[in-house]
Amino acid sequence: MSKLRVESFSISLDGFGAGPEQSLDNPLGKGGEGLHEWIIPTATFQRMSRNEAGTTGIDNDFAARGFENIGAWIMGRNMFGPIRGPWPDDSWKGWWGDNPPYHTSVFVLSHHERKPVEMEGGTIFHFVTDGIGSALARASEAANGKDVRLGGGVAAVRQFLQAALIDELHIAIAPILLGSGEHLFHGLDLPALGYRCKEHVASENATHIVMGKS
Repeated sequence: MSKLRVESFSISLDGFGAGPEQSLDNPLGKGGEGLHEWIIPTATFQRMSRNEAGTTGIDNDFAARGFENIGAWIMGRNMFGPIRGPWPDDSWKGWWGDNPPYHTSVFVLSHHERKPVEMEGGTIFHFVTDGIGSALARASEAANGKDVRLGGGVAAVRQFLQAALIDELHIAIAPILLGSGEHLFHGLDLPALGYRCKEHVASENATHIVMGKS
């Protein structure tokens, strides 16, 4: 059966998945770039950036397994881009250039309709306006038996957690403090929602936590 997985989702020591004052020039907010310093040197990330070199070890192992058996993606509109409100036109097609790293169908949560956007490499962005249940159903169908990866951002992950729809959640805790921004777990009673820690491994750059249903 298809699972909904969150992989390589970085948060700070104080629980923030993005810093304050997010913008087009600073999409992760002030200090937010530090959340992802663990993954950037890895061979998995470097291959996505079309580079040959990269580190191996714990961090790369977690980064790599996040792409295993993935047949479709879901993401929040904030992860797709900085535009708010109705789409002014079709010019914005994501942060990733003409060939995004997904290479499959990606279902973007939105309150505003937009036609699908086909990109190089097989990525197709579909815009879902009727909620997370519809997005998951469509993504699961598109995955054709494989798993669905929920990419974020924080608000999207929180919605799926609150509904107890996430089957497996990999969090990478970066050794930084942000102080404010978007907090991932505030107000969520994870044990009551059925989640427990299934795995925890530390590297020099991050502490990796995997949670799943009890």
